[in-house]
Amino acid sequence: MRLLIVAVGQRVPDWAQTAWDDYAKRFPFELKVELKAVKTEPRASKSLETLLAAERARIEAAIPKGFRIVALDERGTALSTMALAQKLANWQLSGDDVALVIGGPDGLDPAFRQAAHERVRLSDLTLPHAMVRVLLIEQLYRAWSINANHPYHRE
Repeated sequence: MRLLIVAVGQRVPDWAQTAWDDYAKRFPFELKVELKAVKTEPRASKSLETLLAAERARIEAAIPKGFRIVALDERGTALSTMALAQKLANWQLSGDDVALVIGGPDGLDPAFRQAAHERVRLSDLTLPHAMVRVLLIEQLYRAWSINANHPYHRE
């Protein structure tokens, strides 16, 4: 199974890249995690609709055909860590490759959000994009560890 994180924005602080790299290397061979960063559309005198449409085109180009699309959205379904672990187990059992999509500074194109197979939110808090990447990969690793009975997660 492949987990593809598609994130709008190419630059993150060193601490975020270090954390991403640390969690990414922990995943087992059978659960490949990959990050594809796509360019943020320049904001200079463009309408929000135009910006989001340009980012949507880049996001869609980054996602291979056949992937289940999960949009991270502040209006999405809230998940506990245990619920995410169950989702991950279901995706693995169904053989789905999954693309989890993190929007840019203005979020995701509304039509893209609506077309996604699922919409989830990581937090009720507003988080910087670099932190979302780290939080997402950590929670995916934690979900895997729960399903694998690995001692990383404790209840």
